[in-house]
Amino acid sequence: MYASREDIGYDFGDDSKVRSKPIKPNPNIDGGWAWMIVLSSFLVHILIMGSQMALGILNMEWLEEFNQSRGLTAWVSSLSMGITLIVGPFIGLFISMCGCRTTAIIGGILNALGWTLSAYASNVHYLFLTFGVTAGIGSGMVYLPAVVMVGQYFQKRRALAQGLSTTGTGFGAFLMTALLKYLCTEFGWRNAMFIQGAISLNLCVCGALMRPLSPKELREKCVVRSDSEENRAKALSHSTETIKSNGVLGEEPEKKEEAANEEVLGSVQHVEIGGKSARGRSMYGLRLFKTVSQLTVTVRKGFALWYSSYFGAASLFTNRVFVAFIIWALFAYSSFVIPFIHLPEIVKQYNLSRQDNVFPLTSIIAIVHIFGKVILGIISDLPCISTWNVFLIANFTLVTCILTLPLMQTYIGLAVVCALIGFSSGYFSLMPVVTEDLVGTKHLANAYGIIICANGISALFGPPFAGWIYDITEKYDFSFYIAGLLYMVGIIFLLIQPCIQKKQPREKSTEEAQV
Repeated sequence: MYASREDIGYDFGDDSKVRSKPIKPNPNIDGGWAWMIVLSSFLVHILIMGSQMALGILNMEWLEEFNQSRGLTAWVSSLSMGITLIVGPFIGLFISMCGCRTTAIIGGILNALGWTLSAYASNVHYLFLTFGVTAGIGSGMVYLPAVVMVGQYFQKRRALAQGLSTTGTGFGAFLMTALLKYLCTEFGWRNAMFIQGAISLNLCVCGALMRPLSPKELREKCVVRSDSEENRAKALSHSTETIKSNGVLGEEPEKKEEAANEEVLGSVQHVEIGGKSARGRSMYGLRLFKTVSQLTVTVRKGFALWYSSYFGAASLFTNRVFVAFIIWALFAYSSFVIPFIHLPEIVKQYNLSRQDNVFPLTSIIAIVHIFGKVILGIISDLPCISTWNVFLIANFTLVTCILTLPLMQTYIGLAVVCALIGFSSGYFSLMPVVTEDLVGTKHLANAYGIIICANGISALFGPPFAGWIYDITEKYDFSFYIAGLLYMVGIIFLLIQPCIQKKQPREKSTEEAQV
C-alpha cells in the first residue's frame, strides 16, 4: 500500500552491470558490527527518550517548587520533547556534513550540559532555556543519528532491529521513572538533575560506537535491497512518474560536483609534491590548504544533498504519501506524550496514589511498550505481512485507547488502557522502516528528520494544551478527547492519500484512450 524506494524513482546505478558480477555480502550488514549499532541506539533511547517519558516526576516537583500554573509548567517538558524532534531537519544537515558519529558526540555533551545547568534553576523560565532548549537540542543531535545508523546497517531485518533498539524507550521510561523518583526523594530534584547530567555523558560513548559505513558498503546494501525487492508490487504509479520526470534527487549535480572536487584536491596534491621538490617550503600552508579544501568539499556535498532533498526539483515533498505521513505525524505524538506527563496528576486526582505507588501506570505503559515494539517488528518482517497495515492497525488501537482513557476512574481500568497504549504505541519502531521504504536509504536522514520534526511540534503543544484545558475545566477529559479526534484526522489522511494515488493513474489512462 505504500511506495517503496523504486516506486518513487530512486535508483542506484545500472543494476544489469552490477548483477552480472557476484557480490560477496558484507558481514557488517545484518550482522557483525550492526548489532553494536543496535546496542548503541538502545542505550540512546534509554538515556534520551526514557528520561523524557519520566518527566512527569520532575513536573510535579516543579509545580511545588515554583507555584506556577500547570499549563506553564508543562512547557518545560514539552520544550525538551518537542525540540528534540523539531530540530530533526537541521540535524540531518549536520549528519550530511559531519557524519552520525561526530553529531552524536557533540549532542551528548550538550544534553549533559542542559541537565546540569537546570539544577541551578531559579524559576520556570530559566528551565525553558537550560532544560527545554539546551538539553532538547543535544537530545536531537543524538537521537536522529541513532535511528539513521540502524537503518544503514540493516536490510533483511530492519523492522526487528529498529524494534529492538527502540525498546530502550520502554526500558528507559521504567528505569528512569524509578531512578528519578528515588533521587528526588533522597537528594531533592536539583541534585537529581545534576546526577542525571553526569549519567547523560554516556551518550558520547554511544556516539563513538556509531562507526560509519564506507560508500562501497552502502552501495552493496542498496544492490542487495534492489534484488530482494524487484518482485514487489508497484503502488502509487502517479508518484513514480512525477518523481522520475524530475530526475533522481541530486544525482547529476553530485556527479558534476564530485568531478570538480577531485580536480581541486588533485591540484592541491600536485602543488604539495612541487613544494617537496622545492626544499619543503610552505609545506605547512599547503597541508592546511588541503585540509580546508577537503572540509569545504564535505560541507558543500552535505549541504547540496540536504538542500536537494527539501527544495530541489525532485524534493521529498513531491511524494504525496510522504506528505500525508507528515500530516499524520503533526497530530500523532501528542496523544502518546500527554498520558506520560499528566498521568501522575490524574492518579492523584482520582485518589489512586496508593495503588500507583505500588506499580505506577507510566511503568505499565513502559513495560508493555517494550514487548509491543519487538512483537510488531517481528510481525512486520514476515514476508506475508504488510508493514503499512500493521502500522495502521496499531494507530487505530492507540487512538481508541486515548478516547477511552478518561472513562476509566479505577486503577484496574486505567491499568488495562495503559497496557493497550503501551503495546499499540510500539508502532514507533516501524516509523523508520516505513520512511525508508518511501524515500530510500540515501535520503532516510533528511526524510526521517522531517517526520520527527512534525512529531516534535505535536509533542511541543500537546501537554501544555492539556494543562491549559485542565486550568479551565479542572478536568483532563476534554484534553484526551480533543487529542484523540485530531489523531484520528491524521490517520484518515494516511488512508485517503493512497486511494487518491491509485485512482489518478486510471483516470489518466482513460483520458489517453479517449484521445
